[in-house]
Amino acid sequence: MDILGLSTSPSSGGAYALILNETDGKRRLPIIIGTFEAQAIALELENIKPPRPMTHDLMRNIIQSFDTFVKEIYINDLKEGTFYAQILYDNNGDVLTQDSRPSDAIALAIRFNAPIFVSDHIIEEAGIESDPQAEVQDEQEPTISESKDPEPSPEEPSPTTSKESRIKMLEKSLTSAIAEENYEKAAKIRDELNRLKG
Repeated sequence: MDILGLSTSPSSGGAYALILNETDGKRRLPIIIGTFEAQAIALELENIKPPRPMTHDLMRNIIQSFDTFVKEIYINDLKEGTFYAQILYDNNGDVLTQDSRPSDAIALAIRFNAPIFVSDHIIEEAGIESDPQAEVQDEQEPTISESKDPEPSPEEPSPTTSKESRIKMLEKSLTSAIAEENYEKAAKIRDELNRLKG
């Protein structure tokens, strides 16, 4: 499976839906995860490096310090609406497994570029078929989307401000947002910088 994206809405109570997409198929699997785990996944997907290691970065560093790496993750069960996963480690050729929440397993998997697998019976039970119309729309949308309209950024300059000074101002705001650990704001500023520079 590939990570298609994360989405939330004001009515979700702070929870996010992580959408997995079949690599060689049309089915998708939505998994509801918490805000912290969504942030950990989003930071790595968006390639935003916090000034200090966050929990999943620390876990990666500890795992690597034992000459071990995450080989793959496997979402293997679904009971009463709760998904279960296993992390498979490679330790000098020995394969070790550990029980995990899917959100934590996926946050680690993307830090190790490890593949994500889901049991067929879970896809059949909880997966949804994607339609071609939605796929075209997904290609035009960012990885992380919210159902509410984004608020205008207070850093928006007046029309008379030059492009160069706007870039400098956004770069300063990006540094500030990362220092304040406001990663959602940092991702939006980074996207705007990429648009201006690109």
